[in-house]
Order: sequence, then structure tokens, then C-alpha cells
Amino acid sequence: MGATSTAPAPRTRRGSARGGETAAGWLFTLPAILIIGVFLVAPIALALWVSFTDWNGRNSPLFNDNVEVVGLDNYAAITTDDSLTRELFGRSIRNNVYYVLFVVPLQTALALFLAVQVNRRLLRGKGFFRTAFYFPSVTSSIAITGVFLFLFASTGVVNRVLALMSVEGPNWFADPRGIIHLLLPQPPASWLEPGFLGVSAWEWIAGPSIAQCVLILLAVFTTSGTFMLLFLAGLQNIGPEIREAALMDGAGPIRSFFSITVPMLKPTLFTVLTLGLIGTWQVFDQVYLTRGTPAASTLTSPAYLAFQQAFTDNEPGIAAAIAFVLFLIIIAMTLIQRWVLADRDEPRNRRRERRRLAEGAARLQVGPTAGAGGGLT
Repeated sequence: MGATSTAPAPRTRRGSARGGETAAGWLFTLPAILIIGVFLVAPIALALWVSFTDWNGRNSPLFNDNVEVVGLDNYAAITTDDSLTRELFGRSIRNNVYYVLFVVPLQTALALFLAVQVNRRLLRGKGFFRTAFYFPSVTSSIAITGVFLFLFASTGVVNRVLALMSVEGPNWFADPRGIIHLLLPQPPASWLEPGFLGVSAWEWIAGPSIAQCVLILLAVFTTSGTFMLLFLAGLQNIGPEIREAALMDGAGPIRSFFSITVPMLKPTLFTVLTLGLIGTWQVFDQVYLTRGTPAASTLTSPAYLAFQQAFTDNEPGIAAAIAFVLFLIIIAMTLIQRWVLADRDEPRNRRRERRRLAEGAARLQVGPTAGAGGGLT
């Protein structure tokens, strides 16, 4: 028998092919990388540099002999130094905390409620209601804030309606009293001494001011429509067979909603809460239109204080420090929220499934080697 020889198959240049694909990939992504680098990464890096300098806002902060590096002095001015700047920063943080605690749950709950209502099969005019609920979200915030300023003025529509019911309405945008203060007696003198960030313990528990309550209503009114659409998209991804299976198992509407619908909406819920946290911590335009007066009762955002420090007090270094502290707060809140919403039942379910498979293998008298080799999956 003669030996047969086969010619070796020609080798393909995988390295060169992959190298060409890599080069093409970088070529196509280069415009986006340049845009992000020039308009996002570079400004953030420059702002970080400014937060460590005494730049006065004139000329360039780079390659300027008049700009000195002051280290953490700008951060100390808003956190540890006994100054008016620290007190204003502490008051803005306190007000923003209450703003977040009220706005985020209210807008999330209202958005989910509206999404469930417009997702009903028997509802007529779904397009009209979806448009009506979403319309405030696409309307100019300046216009809506102007309307709220008119409605909640001292002689506005809201106080006139309250007067018809023999109720004297407050001067909404000029009342710095906290709603919790209205329910509590006068505190001891020790509670009035400056505390964390220069704010007394009595002011920390004040709750949102009456003026801030108007901004809370305004935020809930203008943002619920956008989050309603996100929840609506999540609800439409839940097939009707899941609801039918829950109904056949005897689950009522309430039990089905909290045991099936809400857990399946967890990714959407995480997105809504994350966007809500970012938006509430960065609120600016409503605060700017109310000018944060009197007694900074509507100074609900460190973003407005950073603007004031940069363009009114001519302290861009302190403004940049406030911006980066705000950035760290948002990152911390997002990580905490992610930890709270984490699916901790998944590892337990996996362990239970592995235990069930192991017990089944033992009953079938399958050894661990066979089971690991693919006898059971």
C-alpha cells in the first residue's frame, strides 16, 4: 500500500486579520473618544485642578504664575473651617437631604401608579392619558416654575382657595420654618449650638421648610411623567401568561402586584431611583428662580451654592470643591441603593438547586464523578 500524502492546509493570518479589525474599531470609535475627552474628561480634570488652587476666575487656571496650589484649603472651607461658607454648605446639604427624602419616593410611587393605570387593558384613551401625564416633563421648567410662583404667592390662587375654607395660607416662598419645627416645642439651648457643618441639631431635624415643600411638589409634578414611561416599558415586558399563572395560583391583584410585578420591575426601579437621586442632588433651576431667599429657605441644592460661589462671590476654587463633594455624595448614594436593591436570594436559590440536584443524583446512585462529567445538569 502506497503512502498517501496530503498537502497541509494554508494557514490564515489570524493575527493580521484581528489586527486589522482592531485598527478599524479604533478608527470608528476615535471621533467619539475625542469628543468625550475634549468635552467631558478634560473639563472634569480641569475642575479638579481648580479645586486645589486659589484661581480667581480670570485668565487661565493653567500655566498662570498668579495661581497658587492651596491643597485641601477649599475643601476645608466648606467642611471644617468655622466660616459662613461652611454654614451655607451645611444648610444646603441639610435642605437637599430632605428634598431627596421626599421627592424620590413620591415621584417613584406616583410614576409607578400612573404606569399601572395607563397599562390597563380596559382603559380607553390610553394615548391621551400617556401624553397628558408626560406633558409636564417636556414643558420648560422655567415656565412651570413661573406658574408655581404665581399659584403659591401670598395672594395667589392657593391662598385664595384656602381663604374660602377659612384657612389662612402662609407666605409660601418666604416662610423658612421647617414643617417638623411646627409640631415640636422650643428646644433646649444646647440644641441651638452649631454642630455638624456649622448647622445646629435643631436645624438638622427641622424638616423641609414651607417654601421647600412647594419645590418638592414642583419636582414631583414635572418628573413623574418621564419615570412613568420607564415603568410602562417595564410593565409591557411582563407577559400576560405570568399574570394568568398568578391568577390560577390564587394570587389576588395586590398580592400579584407586590410578589410578581414589583420584583420583575427591579431593573427599571433601580434606573428610576438612580436617575431620581442624580436629578434631586443636582437641582438648580427652580432654586435659582426663587433666589434661595429668605434665610436660604429654598437653597435646596449644593449646585446652586457652587454657582453662587463661582459667579457671585468670585470663588471658583470653593465652587469646584463643592461640585466634587456633591459628586462623591451621588456616587455613595448610588452604591448604597445598588446594595439595597441587590438580589440576595439568587445565591441561596443556586445553593438550593445544587442541593436538590445532589440529592437526585444520590437517589439515582450516580457517583460524583459521573455527575460532574455531565450525567446530570
